[in-house]
Amino acid sequence: MNQTLLIELLTEELPPKALAKLGAAFAAGIVNGLKARDFLEADSVATTYSTPRRLAVSISHVRAISPDKAIREKILPVSVALDANGAGTPPLAKKLAALGFPEVGVADLERSGEGKAESLFYTYTAAGSPLASGLQTALEESAAKLPIPKLMSYQRPDGSTVQFVRPAHGLLALHGINIVPLTLLGLNAGRSTLGHRFLCADRAHAVSLTHAEDYAEMLAAEGKVIAGNEARKDSIRAQLLAKAGADLVLMPEALLDEVTALVEWPVVYECRFEEEFLAVPQECLILTMQTNQKYFALTDAAGKLRSRFLIVSNIETATPEHIVGGNERVVRPRLSDAKFFFEQDKKKSLHARLPLLRNVVYHNKLGTQLERTDRITALAGAIAARMGADVALAERGALLAKADLLTDMVGEFPELQGIMGTYYARHDGEHEEVALAASEHYQPRFAGDALPGTATGTAVALADKLETLVGIWSIGLQPTGDKDPFALRRHALGVLRMLLEKRLPLSIVALLADTAATFAARPGFVDPSAEVKVFMLERLRGILRERGFSPNEIEAVLAQNPDRLDDIVQRLEAVQAFAALPESASLAAANKRITNILKKNEEAVSLVAAAGVNAALLRDAAEIKLAAAVARVQPQVDAAFAGGDFAGTLKTLAQLRDDVDAFFNDVMVMAEDLALRNNRLALLASLHGMMNRVADISKLAA
Repeated sequence: MNQTLLIELLTEELPPKALAKLGAAFAAGIVNGLKARDFLEADSVATTYSTPRRLAVSISHVRAISPDKAIREKILPVSVALDANGAGTPPLAKKLAALGFPEVGVADLERSGEGKAESLFYTYTAAGSPLASGLQTALEESAAKLPIPKLMSYQRPDGSTVQFVRPAHGLLALHGINIVPLTLLGLNAGRSTLGHRFLCADRAHAVSLTHAEDYAEMLAAEGKVIAGNEARKDSIRAQLLAKAGADLVLMPEALLDEVTALVEWPVVYECRFEEEFLAVPQECLILTMQTNQKYFALTDAAGKLRSRFLIVSNIETATPEHIVGGNERVVRPRLSDAKFFFEQDKKKSLHARLPLLRNVVYHNKLGTQLERTDRITALAGAIAARMGADVALAERGALLAKADLLTDMVGEFPELQGIMGTYYARHDGEHEEVALAASEHYQPRFAGDALPGTATGTAVALADKLETLVGIWSIGLQPTGDKDPFALRRHALGVLRMLLEKRLPLSIVALLADTAATFAARPGFVDPSAEVKVFMLERLRGILRERGFSPNEIEAVLAQNPDRLDDIVQRLEAVQAFAALPESASLAAANKRITNILKKNEEAVSLVAAAGVNAALLRDAAEIKLAAAVARVQPQVDAAFAGGDFAGTLKTLAQLRDDVDAFFNDVMVMAEDLALRNNRLALLASLHGMMNRVADISKLAA
């Protein structure tokens, strides 16, 4: 009989950061185990539950007994099982007895295979298994494979020692209304669980279930526990928004997840702190509230921090004054610490902290943070000069960019590095772009993060990331497989995004050369620029695919080994537009053919291309017509390309399709007459150069 199955393991409080994974793994393990043993119907649906004290899963349409199965068992090779007369041998009788089929005779067996591979098989029907046996195995397998951060050993009341993520106190297993007789971690399954420690209607916190389908509803109604992780999260989010009113609530997903894993019956209360703390940079206050207390900060519509904040409690009461007051007392010392650090840090300028960077090791093969700062400063100045930006500001911004690493605030909250540098630089009276560079040079920190907003910040950010790429690569610590301990992929993506999205007219080769020059004085330095450029172009392919360009379109542009990226997107858009033209397929195929011909005759082409096409050697009508078409179209292509009209450049080529097709149909390029052959190669070289100004369109050929 098909019924809903419910399994719950009741424990002490589980690790909040691991709860979601534990819940999902517990449910998946049981579902997969039952599915493998054929206890689930095709329309069975699993619902995962997890709270701070329980892991559970509800599965619909679970069979009480698995279906009978036809099993084809290989017995023995014929050469072993039968004698010369075809009668069964003693090994055959022994094998059949061992398998539980002593009454089976040779006539009941099937012969299959040929020659030495011929064997005897027996097909029989195996009776289905009861749910309890299959579920017991599935439950044990699921519990054994849980992604447990750290096992805990504890003793059961009977004195036996058990290992699990936290001590387990109860096992609930219902199939419809029936208890499934399971055991796990020294526990026997029943139909009861425990509700909320303080809010459950029953003094002993017990909740007894009649039917497996009543689980979530009864646990909420009688036990004051919201069993579903997502349901609790949705409740918290809704309450936070309601309490925030016209203000904005800062609720990062990671914080929501962690708080959801800490409460069974979430209730949101409003608290306040003294206005005087708002003089401290709000990032400090927000971070300490989120990191240390798991509180939710509020801002006004303009993003300015409010002196009120929200907490998520596990207690629902009509008189929350003690809860609110307690949390306000807890947060006050943390905010006082932040205020103290801020005031102390301001007593010493960022510039005065620079000498201390020589005591901070960056990498034992690359020197101290002070040496690194010197490299970044020189590089930022060189990049600013190439950008046409203020070199002095870029060098000053780079010089001070890492100084806040030595402040008390960043020592307490490393996540604030850069942000505090901006505050302290402003306090020191530095130029606004220099101050902003302290935080902007870390951007983009992650995929989708904002880019630096100032020219100075951009120059310093490029210098910081390029110095890391070249420096770390030069000591042999480039990414391998999934390992990238120095985040070189992220640094490369950051450089590429700045070059692309800001359309910076900078040469990658020149940037890498400038970077390598800053390491020239280091003994044994080997310039890895060529490898780093290849690495960056591979990352560029990924960026462009995410923007919707096809692999062929991307290769058409990157096949030319571009050194600047400021017009890459425009070239790709032009290639897309060209690919949509009816003439594109024919021209792409012709260009591929031309490329192959020229490649096979590189030496001859290098001699004749500079001389150009000799009109006197044009013999066939098709080559005369093509040469005329090339001469006619060339100025149009040059003008469009010079004006940055890449789409117009490629569309102009569409005029050549018929003439190109006719040339390859009617003209023998590799003529026996050497002069004639070289002239035709010169014509193709001229055509090839014109066709590939924007991109290698041969890459569009299927």
